[in-house]
Amino acid sequence: MMKKMSISTSKTSLVLLLCQIISALDVPLDSKLLEELSQPPTITQQSPKDYIVDPRENIVIQCEAKGKPPPSFSWTRNGTHFDIDKDAQVTMKPNSGTLVINIMNGGKAEAYEGVYQCTARNERGAAISNNIVVRPSRSPLWTKEKLEPNHVREGDSLVLHCRPPVGLPPPIIFWMDNAFQRLPQSERVSQGLNGDLYFSNVQPEDTREDYICYARFNHTQTIQQKQPISVKVFSMDSLNDTIAANLSDTDIFGAKPVTERQPVLLTPTGSTSTKVELRGNVLLLECIAAGLPTPVIRWIKEGGELPANRTFFENFKKTLKIIDVSEADSGNYKCIARNALGSVHHVISVTVKAAPYWITAPRNLVLSPGEDGTLICRANGNPKPSISWLANGVPIAIAPEDPSRKVDGDTIIFSHVQERSSAVYQCNASNEYGYLLANAFVNVLAEPPRILTPANKLYQVIADSPALLDCAYFGSPRPEIEWFKGVKGSILRGNEYVFHDNGTLEIPVAQKNNAGTYTCVARNELGKIQNEVQLEIKDPTMIIKQPEYKVIQRYGQVSFECIIKHDSTLLPTVTWLKDNDELPDDERFLVGKDNLTIMNVTDKDDGTYTCIVNTTLDSVSASAVLTVVARPNPPFDLELTGQLERSIDLSWLPGDENNSPITSFVIEFEDALHEPGVWRYQTEVPGSQTTAQLKLSPYVNYAFRVIAVNRIGRSQPSEPSEQYLTKSASPDENPANVQGIGSEPDNLVITWEPLKGFQSNGPGLQYKVSWRQKDVDDEWTSVIVANVSKYIVSGTPTFVPYEVKVQALNDLGYAPEPSEVIGHSGEDLPMVAPGNVQVHVINSTLAKVHWDPVPLKSVRGHLQGYKVYYWKVQSLSRRSRRHVEKKILTFRGNKTFGMLPGLEPYSSYKLNVRVVNGKGEGPASPDKVFKTPEGVPSSPSFLKITNPTLDSLTLEWGSPTHPNGVLTSYTLKFQPINNTHELGPLVEIRIPANESSLILKNLNYSTRYKFYFNAQTSVGSGSQITEEAVTIMDEAMASRQVDIATQGWFIGLMCAVALLILILLIVCFIRRNKGGKYPVKEKEDAHADPEIQPMKEDDGTFGEYSDAEDHKPLKKGSRTPSDRTVKKEDSDDSLVDYGEGVNGQFNEDGSFIGQYSGKKEKEPAEGNESSEAPSPVNAMNSFV
Repeated sequence: MMKKMSISTSKTSLVLLLCQIISALDVPLDSKLLEELSQPPTITQQSPKDYIVDPRENIVIQCEAKGKPPPSFSWTRNGTHFDIDKDAQVTMKPNSGTLVINIMNGGKAEAYEGVYQCTARNERGAAISNNIVVRPSRSPLWTKEKLEPNHVREGDSLVLHCRPPVGLPPPIIFWMDNAFQRLPQSERVSQGLNGDLYFSNVQPEDTREDYICYARFNHTQTIQQKQPISVKVFSMDSLNDTIAANLSDTDIFGAKPVTERQPVLLTPTGSTSTKVELRGNVLLLECIAAGLPTPVIRWIKEGGELPANRTFFENFKKTLKIIDVSEADSGNYKCIARNALGSVHHVISVTVKAAPYWITAPRNLVLSPGEDGTLICRANGNPKPSISWLANGVPIAIAPEDPSRKVDGDTIIFSHVQERSSAVYQCNASNEYGYLLANAFVNVLAEPPRILTPANKLYQVIADSPALLDCAYFGSPRPEIEWFKGVKGSILRGNEYVFHDNGTLEIPVAQKNNAGTYTCVARNELGKIQNEVQLEIKDPTMIIKQPEYKVIQRYGQVSFECIIKHDSTLLPTVTWLKDNDELPDDERFLVGKDNLTIMNVTDKDDGTYTCIVNTTLDSVSASAVLTVVARPNPPFDLELTGQLERSIDLSWLPGDENNSPITSFVIEFEDALHEPGVWRYQTEVPGSQTTAQLKLSPYVNYAFRVIAVNRIGRSQPSEPSEQYLTKSASPDENPANVQGIGSEPDNLVITWEPLKGFQSNGPGLQYKVSWRQKDVDDEWTSVIVANVSKYIVSGTPTFVPYEVKVQALNDLGYAPEPSEVIGHSGEDLPMVAPGNVQVHVINSTLAKVHWDPVPLKSVRGHLQGYKVYYWKVQSLSRRSRRHVEKKILTFRGNKTFGMLPGLEPYSSYKLNVRVVNGKGEGPASPDKVFKTPEGVPSSPSFLKITNPTLDSLTLEWGSPTHPNGVLTSYTLKFQPINNTHELGPLVEIRIPANESSLILKNLNYSTRYKFYFNAQTSVGSGSQITEEAVTIMDEAMASRQVDIATQGWFIGLMCAVALLILILLIVCFIRRNKGGKYPVKEKEDAHADPEIQPMKEDDGTFGEYSDAEDHKPLKKGSRTPSDRTVKKEDSDDSLVDYGEGVNGQFNEDGSFIGQYSGKKEKEPAEGNESSEAPSPVNAMNSFV
């Protein structure tokens, strides 16, 4: 059965777990293999060398070992054999060497103190444990002692001794009060390493009677308590009172006040001391000093630096702690205690010694018969340790001889070993600070090759990645390994393969052609074995559409794409991360098949999003950054500085720009004096600027606020700044937009735009209004007004120019001299009508009118132009009057002519002209009568064809709606149309104008005709109307046709014809869709009415046949040419001369700027087109 296994695409060496050996023969830790191979004992578990036990519990001394065959166990105690069978309290666990000493059933732990050593033995050798020193834990009580109260003067030092009982192991010391609360410690009061409590100087608050030292013994989980210690601190004031009460007046009394003292070391004493510590331990050095003020401790190493990363200060820097010390940490360490009065120091000379430690520990040795090998045991320490060897637990000097073995100090050399050379050797390295003991066996084996890798194991790797094919093997002597591709392939060699010592075959860059079966062969002098494994190469997983960098506004929606391509046999899983962590548990995050969508984006969504695609063989990822932008936060901390009368400095701190740089700051102000609550624009500064000098106006109570602007928008306004009131001054400016316009013929109205409140510059704002008649030697007339923006001057002449000015003033003075403006007093209606009005008729729809201008004095105002009123009196063709609708054209400025468009032909008109000023219109000129000439008529109102017979049709029509003159006649044109839409010869008939019907005779039976009908005046023909009609069929012919239609041959013929027609229609449809012409259309083009077919202007050729509406295809039954319009005469009207009607407009110089568009008459629709399809008989006739 093929076993499936996947290996990582990264280049990871699949190295087998090996025994700790140094020879060329490796023994894999394969459980099945180890069960079959002989092996000397190996100690796998043992109790610590210094084994402290709880005297209340059973003692368990561990000793576990393995070997083949399983080893037996024995013990020594204090160097002699320990016969466990003779002690009922001692038992050994089954299949183990672990001893259990029963203390809980009457045994005493003290009776089993001693040095124990375990031996594990089988037929190939013996391994021994360390010497295990077993001692029971001790937690003795404090010795009873009488503790005297401590009376201390304020400011003196004090040491409270703990002196805990000696326990095993040493107890942990701490100080508490009667309420079991730890006593507070500080730079002044702290506990030393020996457990004593040190006071650098006592204070009155140190007085208490419950200083209690506690010792906690962890092994027995007990706490011992020392008797409470009492401390009484006397202050100087109370001490002086006591002395005064016990001494006479003649005694010299008076305790010294509390005096400051320079530091004195409480521990250690003297100026120098020594300290020895072992390598790898924690070095603790302590300095505690007395003094007032409390001294500060500092540590240095003479001639060097304190080791970085291993140095720590504890107990308010009174303890120097260096972890994992080495010989390099030896040296002199100085502590310096300093206060304001001086300093004291102490030098501790540190020597680091070392118990033995391994340089090269001996390692198990597996050899084949006849091989050589070595065991090396190298250790170091301070002092240098001595090396001794044992064989199977016996000193090697008295062990049985082995001719293949030679001892050379710390090395044993083996030459040409045999199976009887198997043994366990012990190396002991010892000095005065400890020892090391290591077991290493020599195992001599003779085994044929074995392959441990499962057969037909399947490896799957990604293309272009390393492939590592396993061939775990064992044999003694060591087998040679060869690899083959396929069952009968040749041996693999060359640079494209890497052969590892453990049997693994590596293909550094696996390709698709590397897939297949590989065979591993292992052989030595005792045999040969082979194994096959399978290799599959998979396509790599790729992200073909990676997520892209996104910038999104807050509360928007964003999507990241992650489209992947993978091997079809692998199942990918897609995981999204945010900032290398899981996505937030938020319903706004929607994970789709190929994308991640975030709804309602917030600021916390900002970050890096990673799409990770995992298969069982590879993993790919792609990341993109999401930047969430928003309007900036409002600025804050506004501050006003540099206050002057006309300027001030404003500074602020910008708020968070929310990932979109601030481009500018807008500064607004509020005038709390004149417009409270109204904020106005002050200025704008670049986004890199956080200060601005602002210009100020007098008499304004300013407050400012700042708005930050970025690409997204404007922030909320900042909080307002403090207010700043500027001093009053005279106005800086005068009112704007001063005008003088009369509202009545005898007045002048002076208006202006009043100043804003902040423009007044002070209290008492008023306006000085002045005027005088222009070009007259008059003095200025002035008046001062307040709270108004208009002043009316009465009694003025009509429409006279005036000079006008308005000046601002307040309680502090006048504004600068204002500029003058020209105004006019009121207008009156014009007095004179235009004269010499003349009309020139250009054509039937257009006329030109002339007039003489009126004198300017008679206008009595601003001349705006002239108005022409004109109206139609009657139509000359009908002699009937109708409601008169006057039309008006306005001509701006001093123009004296104009064009009258849109007149009706053959009509009588009247007009008059009036002058216009700002007040209104003047009197009208006398009415002028003119007439328009005849024009061409409109199309007849209808054309109706009735009473069809075999050879005749009756036509009826209505006269044109607009004859536009005297009708002279009608013209009728008609022509036949056969079933193939071909047009016959055209016949033309003139009809008197007084006729309204006509019977056409001698027509062909059962024939369709097309008719074209229009009217004429003396000017020309009007537009035509068209209609179609069919004469009826002969009854005998119809009967004969019916008889034919019942014949079988006719039915077959019709079916064939129908099929041909269907094919023809399909071909036509295809050609038409491609834009080409089709035969029917070409025939219609050839027989269209020559009089109405349009000519192409560019080449003179006939245009294609088209319908009247956007060149649509010919409708079913329609045979009417599209163009029925009669082109009207081109007009030579000048648009510049047209007047201003409803849509017209003129410039100030009177030129016409409106749009004149003559109303085109809609072309008549095709009348009564037949929708009947030709009968089969007619269709047949058209083919025969």
